[in-house]
Amino acid sequence: MGKRRNYEHTNRNEKSHNVEPLYAASSPWDPLNQPSFERRDQSYVRKIKPQNANQAMLLEAMAQNSLVVAAGPAGTGKTYLAITAAVEALEAGRVDRIILSSPAVEAGETLGFLPGDLQEKMSPFLRPLYDALNDRMGGKRLKQHMADGSIEIAPIGFMRGRTLNNAFVVIDEAQNCTYTQIKMLLTRLGWHSTMVLTGDPDQSDLLEGMSGLNDIAKKLEAVPGIAVVRLTDKDVVRHPLVASMLGVL
Repeated sequence: MGKRRNYEHTNRNEKSHNVEPLYAASSPWDPLNQPSFERRDQSYVRKIKPQNANQAMLLEAMAQNSLVVAAGPAGTGKTYLAITAAVEALEAGRVDRIILSSPAVEAGETLGFLPGDLQEKMSPFLRPLYDALNDRMGGKRLKQHMADGSIEIAPIGFMRGRTLNNAFVVIDEAQNCTYTQIKMLLTRLGWHSTMVLTGDPDQSDLLEGMSGLNDIAKKLEAVPGIAVVRLTDKDVVRHPLVASMLGVL
């Protein structure tokens, strides 16, 4: 038994020494360095086209109304289209600034006290807005607009008492706002301004019955000059499985 154990141990060591790695450590091959994964600075998107009738309706509503509520499931392009309209308005000179706001509500987990100044604390909650802005104007121009104040981060808690003139205001994740918060936000609208609320009523992180998005949307539908656009699962432009999952979850 001892000889057999020693033979197996020696044989195992010899085999391990003969194993050659698929890609040597010094190999220049890199999965992210192939033609299809070329590392480069991506140019920003100059023009976009709606992918379906409801997206076209949303773009038209933002062009013709000073207040728009876009309600629908995740992946329907609500936030991206709102940012698109905001950037186009800023570049055309129709507004002087873009104001972004989103409720600081964690999605089922506690993040604790985040370090940094106000902008750094709000960054995780505004990441989708930053991503859309980066796609629409590029990272360099985005930093310039952030530095000169033409793009402003305004936490919902700090909006009370303000009058937002000559601005395009995007309130993202509005399903995580209470009725009182949304009412306060709506009454901030000033002259020559546009405000867009986006949210998915079915994905609120608040306690049941606390979200005010559905109630606000129903009441505003009857008000002239205000557009309420409702998107559906059929308008999802992410992976096809997203629409399929939303139908059963």
